Amino acid sequence: MDSDLFLVMGIIVGAFAVPAVIAAFADSRPPRAAAIAVLVGGGLILLAFVSKPGGYTPAQIPEVFARVVARILN
Repeated sequence: MDSDLFLVMGIIVGAFAVPAVIAAFADSRPPRAAAIAVLVGGGLILLAFVSKPGGYTPAQIPEVFARVVARILN
């Protein structure tokens, strides 16, 4: 299992959920899809923290993003 990829995917999914929540509340509708996205993103982040021994520190997150992007581009 690739904990770095899970962490990056979880952060991206969670970041996309924020505008979805705001849009749902602005349209006066329940944020169902946004809530599911938050749960999926949180689950991926939790899986990343559990699968990596020692976990991550906030200072490591930019490095993790760079590693994942570099691996995708190569």
